[in-house]
Amino acid sequence: MSSGPYTYVTLSMRPGSEPHLAISFYTPGLRVSAGMLFDDPRPYLEIRSRDADLHISTTGAGPVTSADLDTAREIFNAAARYLADCERLHAEQSATDQATPGAA
Repeated sequence: MSSGPYTYVTLSMRPGSEPHLAISFYTPGLRVSAGMLFDDPRPYLEIRSRDADLHISTTGAGPVTSADLDTAREIFNAAARYLADCERLHAEQSATDQATPGAA
């Protein structure tokens, strides 16, 4: 079963615990951008849908730290894995579609 595109956002707040925010994007309408804020130079990464926005920047919105570099590398590596998996599955699905008579 396949559902249509959606963005799912939850905020969990429990007594004695830090709030937890979860955002899941399952939509073709994503916009991804990155740039530099110039008023106090720091980089940012932004992922947006019509339902939710996600902004990532440096620790405490301050100078770039070694931890910020580690986080940026983790994001980069995860995005590279995501791209590789998408490309592989797309190629497999295309091959299946071409082998199936009457496939669109």
